[in-house]
Amino acid sequence: MSAANKGAKKAKPSEDGPKRTLIASNKKARHDYHIDDTYEAGIVLTGTEVKSLRDRGASLVDGYCYIEGGQMWMDAVHIAPYVQGTWTNHAARRKRKLLLHRAEIDKLAGKTREKGYTLVPLEMYFLGSHAKVVVALARGKKEWDKRQNLREKQDLREAQRAMRRRELV
Repeated sequence: MSAANKGAKKAKPSEDGPKRTLIASNKKARHDYHIDDTYEAGIVLTGTEVKSLRDRGASLVDGYCYIEGGQMWMDAVHIAPYVQGTWTNHAARRKRKLLLHRAEIDKLAGKTREKGYTLVPLEMYFLGSHAKVVVALARGKKEWDKRQNLREKQDLREAQRAMRRRELV
């Protein structure tokens, strides 16, 4: 390192970092699955898909992810066709490649081979100018698990209401 560079300070990255803009979230997945672990992945998109996502034209409800040939793919996610698109418009429900580190893909491939585990997309958002998706390693819930969770939420809400009423009196 030269003497001129030694005293120079590196520019600090902004404290907030890039702005995160939510495009779509999958609330149904949190209801249907126990979420064990989450991963942030980049998405390979075409130009009209990016423009459509900027208009928030996406749905993750039926989406799922899988690993094939050492690569991770997201399928059945609906990205609406771009309104001003022409013949270059994209197919609404096509499979899209996800960008993860090799070690993460290998770890997820091993986990999904176990019984009961699956990969589901939870959220899609822009981080700065990059489209990202949060993929969850999840186990399916039984029907009684879902009812129990709803009951717990309802009990918690009732307890909070009672506390508020008690504070007001």
